[in-house]
Amino acid sequence: MTVGRVLAPWGLKGEVKVEVLTDFPQRFTPGQRVYIQGTPLDVERSRPHKRKLVVKFTAVDSVEAAQELRGRFLEIPRSEAWPLPPGAYYHFELIGLEVWTTQGESVGKIADILVTGSNDVYVVKCPAGEVLIPAIEDVVKAVEPDQGRVIIEAIEGLLEK
Repeated sequence: MTVGRVLAPWGLKGEVKVEVLTDFPQRFTPGQRVYIQGTPLDVERSRPHKRKLVVKFTAVDSVEAAQELRGRFLEIPRSEAWPLPPGAYYHFELIGLEVWTTQGESVGKIADILVTGSNDVYVVKCPAGEVLIPAIEDVVKAVEPDQGRVIIEAIEGLLEK
């Protein structure tokens, strides 16, 4: 699971500017561990800076070492994902689920999720192309990851091209 991306070195002592790609920025508090392609990095300290974080990892002590991290994604194993409240799901849990209507018709599979200001939008691949499904209560009636499906109410015009 990607939780951040290193943007650039910050200063001369190994700090880096990080774009946070998780709803849990506490992933970057001292003592937390993230990974770059399986290599662990322990957070020594972090602080906010203009909607980003400046992070110091314990094993990164020079601007040269920090430069090597530029553009790299910071990840955690899925097994370390923090629990979400009931009814909330990580995107990786939804991508690949089959979408069915309340009438039992198959629509397709969730291929991507668009994050908008008000609600997510599921990009569903179907035989006729793509369908955009707003992730709102009026449309999404059930999310059943254990059964591999999402049930939607096909309101008028939703599935038309």
